[in-house]
Amino acid sequence: MKSSKLVSLSEAVSRLVPDGASVVMGCALEALIPFAAGHEMIRQKKKSLTLIGPISDILFDQLVGAGCVEKIRAAWVGNVITGSAYNFRRAVEGGNLKMEDHSNLTLAMALTAGAMGVPFMPARTALGSDLFRTNSGLKTITCPFTGNILTAIAALLPDVAVVHVQRADVFGNGHIWGNLGVTKEACLASRHVILTAEEIVDSQVITGDPNRVIVPGFRVSAVVHAPWGAHPSPVPGHYNRDHQAFIDYRNRSRTVDGFEEWKKMWVDPLRDSRTYPELLGKERVKALALKHHLPSVPVDYGY
Repeated sequence: MKSSKLVSLSEAVSRLVPDGASVVMGCALEALIPFAAGHEMIRQKKKSLTLIGPISDILFDQLVGAGCVEKIRAAWVGNVITGSAYNFRRAVEGGNLKMEDHSNLTLAMALTAGAMGVPFMPARTALGSDLFRTNSGLKTITCPFTGNILTAIAALLPDVAVVHVQRADVFGNGHIWGNLGVTKEACLASRHVILTAEEIVDSQVITGDPNRVIVPGFRVSAVVHAPWGAHPSPVPGHYNRDHQAFIDYRNRSRTVDGFEEWKKMWVDPLRDSRTYPELLGKERVKALALKHHLPSVPVDYGY
């Protein structure tokens, strides 16, 4: 008999993201970034985290500003709308943050190696680049078949993957659509998986479209109902990117005091992830809602 994995966001983060954990987020690139989960880590004052991600947008910057982060393994950290992420920049320039530089491809291949259970993946990428200077997980090797020089990309095995999905059942089976990025690889490479979901649905909804399941439920440790849990990043089928939120954050986070004021408004007061739409307000929710719907073509799983 399967048991429910549905818990509060507070419980999921408290139980599965200890101080010092390595956490992969932002797996679907510029969409579906699990801001709600990251903000809960800030509220719980997590320390010494290692953050892993291809494009985390301003979420990594927020966690750095809150003092939660010791190291980042990433291809890019910044503000996708405006450029620089100021907390991240201050931390790097001050020597207070360890960096392991990746390209999008080396990070994807590192997670793929972790998902496959092999120690590294061979590739032609990154040869001749400066990535080798900060990334001890990149080595040159000689191909035993051709004699060519290749890059060996060490496997990444995060402690936990935090993934936002459009819908999930209480047993951990989640549907995701749009750009998947490295979501599947991150889930399979990680020891634990937390799914935050826009909707909690009946299992028959999930099994009715099995190809859309991003990770099997038995690999998932916790499911959280978190409507608008990826805001201000977009969620295909639910809401659009909140461009103004990125601009406002840029303006506030220019200074340490400004970031603290932003955090007191948007992070500290929230105690239940399901009430986040109330913090946004009805007008903003309405403005970001989809204006044009483009349903996919139905498929037939008949026999």
